[in-house]
Amino acid sequence: MNERLGDIEQRVGESIDALTARDAVARAFRVDHTVWQDDPTEVADRLGWLHSPAEMAEVVPELDAFAAKCHTDGLRHAVLMGMGGSSLFPEVMAQTFPVADERLQLHVLDTTDPAAVRRVATTCPPDETLFVAASKSGTTIETTSHLAFFWERIGRPEHFAVITDPGSQLGDLGRQRGFRAVFENRPDIGGRYSALSYFGLVPAALMGADVAGLLRSAESMLHACGAHVAVRDNAAARLGAVMGAGVKAGRDKLTLVLPEAVETFGLWLEQLIAESTGKHGTGVVPIAGEPLGPPDVYGEDRVFVAFAGDPRLDLLAAAGHPVVVLDSPAGAGDALALGGEVVRWELATAMCGAVLGINPFDQPNVAEAKAATNAVLDKGLPTTATTPVAALLEQVKPGDYIAIQAYVDPSDPVVAELERARLALRDRLRVATTFGLGPRFLHSTGQLHKGGPATGVFLQLVGRDESELPIPGAPYGFSTLKRAQAAGDLETLQKHGLRAGRVDVDDLLKEVSR
Repeated sequence: MNERLGDIEQRVGESIDALTARDAVARAFRVDHTVWQDDPTEVADRLGWLHSPAEMAEVVPELDAFAAKCHTDGLRHAVLMGMGGSSLFPEVMAQTFPVADERLQLHVLDTTDPAAVRRVATTCPPDETLFVAASKSGTTIETTSHLAFFWERIGRPEHFAVITDPGSQLGDLGRQRGFRAVFENRPDIGGRYSALSYFGLVPAALMGADVAGLLRSAESMLHACGAHVAVRDNAAARLGAVMGAGVKAGRDKLTLVLPEAVETFGLWLEQLIAESTGKHGTGVVPIAGEPLGPPDVYGEDRVFVAFAGDPRLDLLAAAGHPVVVLDSPAGAGDALALGGEVVRWELATAMCGAVLGINPFDQPNVAEAKAATNAVLDKGLPTTATTPVAALLEQVKPGDYIAIQAYVDPSDPVVAELERARLALRDRLRVATTFGLGPRFLHSTGQLHKGGPATGVFLQLVGRDESELPIPGAPYGFSTLKRAQAAGDLETLQKHGLRAGRVDVDDLLKEVSR
């Protein structure tokens, strides 16, 4: 790594020394939960990702054979129905690698927007599509709703598969119905650490990505960052020390600079970092997809981490902003190096948790939004007043971040407009910005929003739906579910005393254009 750490250099050194004194890396590889907390709950059974690359390498022939058989049987499309840890790495695969010959086009469905669900139903011919329901718990409301919808439309078990944990209802359902396959993951891997398990690699194999190459890259990184490597020389542990030191120094906005070829990897990193560290009032705020600007648009709360060098980074370092360049092969266009980057960042995030004194494997606030959604579905949709955008922006202070939360069709042209609005707000107010599609972000940055530092200002937008799309077996449809998720999350944010409001899209676009 090439580091220009500026005013956090001393704190980084202190964090490295602390991790070294605690023998944190070696203890993590020994599955010693006391690296993070005395109680083994949600730690001792969450470190299976350290062994997943080697184990999954043994089943690559099985995955390749499964994908080949799907194509031989006439399937041409695969729809991955999942949320958060079950969908984000497949999304990276779909956006990064081309579809190989005699493999399937991969589509990721991680939204409850009815227009998006209809589009999948229209563009993926039933006779040529494999629907893969992916959920660790087997009870994820979005995924079970998608499965119910497509099962009623098609109802042919050879067109369905499941990825889940042993003993889940989803696995039982797949076997009862005779689905084409039921893949059961080792249960000691949390969702956001599951990229290099069946959750990430079954979809990768279906589209013909080089799964063996991804795993070779991962195993190489595991060796390079293993228990025998001193923290000071360990590319993952040292990165974790930088992340934790940044938080302690007030530079908690970790700005990720990725080349276009692997840009969607930022979506996966965003979940890993936000959900792992954003709790108990602290955490790293990952900033993904925010284009680099000149030094004067940034406050004193940033740390920049890039996959490759860039002259604009030199200007930022010269202005005093901490800058780390990983010199990753992925930054030079080697997409298979993402396997190694998964390992690097998983271990770095775990070590960051040790620096901050938190458990990076639990998600104590995620259940709040789920409970709030269920309450709204039980009671009926509330009337949510619209907040003027200007009134929310007036509350933004230095060191804050603005989170645009858009419950819209991911393919709607408004998404690009909102991305431009995000950039305009950063330049005007000199604060970090994030952009999340709902309900996807509830399974990603939602934990950070509620449990992390209370520095977010949340602008929630909910797109209008032309009509309802029923969910078989449920007393509500996808549009109602989407709006209930938005209402429940807004209610939860406001209960935490956070600055959050429902805003009008036109009001936001007008505000940033003035």
